[in-house]
Amino acid sequence: MAKVKEEAVQSFLPLPLPGFHMLLALSEGERHGYALKREILRRTDGKLNLAAGALYGTISRMLDQGLIEESEERPDLHLDDERRRYYRITPLGRRVAQAEAVRLQQLVRLAENSLGLPELA
Repeated sequence: MAKVKEEAVQSFLPLPLPGFHMLLALSEGERHGYALKREILRRTDGKLNLAAGALYGTISRMLDQGLIEESEERPDLHLDDERRRYYRITPLGRRVAQAEAVRLQQLVRLAENSLGLPELA
């Protein structure tokens, strides 16, 4: 596996929120588009509900950018619809997601230092 250059990773930041959530979900395993939508809804307690255009537009962009790729592997055909496309994160996608997490962590630290943040219940 070729090492991903830091400049290439940084060129994707800041990562749009839907794309970041998709990369997080795909880091745990392959999923099809509708499963990504459901997982993002679950993770955000229903706050991020991607419409079909946003969902598949983001998937298309991330495929073009090399952050995700289509998987040829299929689950048991009795459990699946053959029309579904499955996606997985690429090494570049993993590095970009990691870099975005670091960027967000630094942003939260800045907010804590500047504003002081209330304790979460």
